[in-house]
Amino acid sequence: MLSRTADHLFWMARYTERAENTARMLDVNVQTSMLPQSDEENAQGWRALLGISELQYAFNQKYQSLEGREVIDFMVRDPDNTSSIVACLTQARENARAVRGTLTTEVWEIQNQTWLDMQRRLKSDLLETDPSKFFEWVKYRSHLSRGVTLGTMLRDEAVHFIRLGTFLERADNTARILDVKYHGGAAESGESMSQRDFYYWGAMLRSVSGFEIYRKVYRDVITPARIAELLMLRADMPRSLLACMDEVVQNLRAVRNDVSADTERFAGRLRAQLEFAKIDDILADGLHDTLTRFLADIYELGNRVSRDFLVPLAA
Repeated sequence: MLSRTADHLFWMARYTERAENTARMLDVNVQTSMLPQSDEENAQGWRALLGISELQYAFNQKYQSLEGREVIDFMVRDPDNTSSIVACLTQARENARAVRGTLTTEVWEIQNQTWLDMQRRLKSDLLETDPSKFFEWVKYRSHLSRGVTLGTMLRDEAVHFIRLGTFLERADNTARILDVKYHGGAAESGESMSQRDFYYWGAMLRSVSGFEIYRKVYRDVITPARIAELLMLRADMPRSLLACMDEVVQNLRAVRNDVSADTERFAGRLRAQLEFAKIDDILADGLHDTLTRFLADIYELGNRVSRDFLVPLAA
């Protein structure tokens, strides 16, 4: 496969997944902002979201105050924010269009129709009146894109690059969603967890489609330690870090070339660190520090994939 084609497929998937995960993070904040809290606590939650998304500086350059509505508008449709949901879905469509001949008709139609529907929805007042409904739509379209891809495309290199992009992006975003909690200042101990913390964690679990899974796996009260274990170390949890790295390693193996051995080893080592880790050791070392290192490693892994397979980055 031509590296340029692989590049478009990889980034089509990453942008689609990024839009979904931005919607998930925003929905957590919308839900938790409705809890009884001071204005400062509410602002702290939105500030944490901007910080973990690395958008605080860009936001401050444009807005004078920190209000939930302004953060939502900035992260959904601000034309100056290249990481907004609108920008991500637009870029996903543009990358799909560039490799239209590689995709099935169904996959292209999903990308194109999502972009068209987005324009109509943003012209309505849905984002202002019911932002959670808009975020659910973004998640649904992402689910639809993945399902149609697996249901209609030949399982060749094209699908492997799409899956590689999806799970690298998902690993990054799951780590960020979990890390938002530490910036948000929720209690770190399950024993001292307040009612606000309990609803916060419940909303966060729902944001990663993990609430029912948590109840099935643990059958007990929600605690931060178990949530961290579920979202990091459970290979059977679809959005966990370990599940994502399983997919990354598998798809890297499927597209290996003459120069990718070091990248495979790097990914395998990152996966092994999760597979053989214990949550008690991670918490003792500091969850925030562990997630920070993981995010740095995922960034490095993405650069290695680009170097070995995709269009080289401009100097």
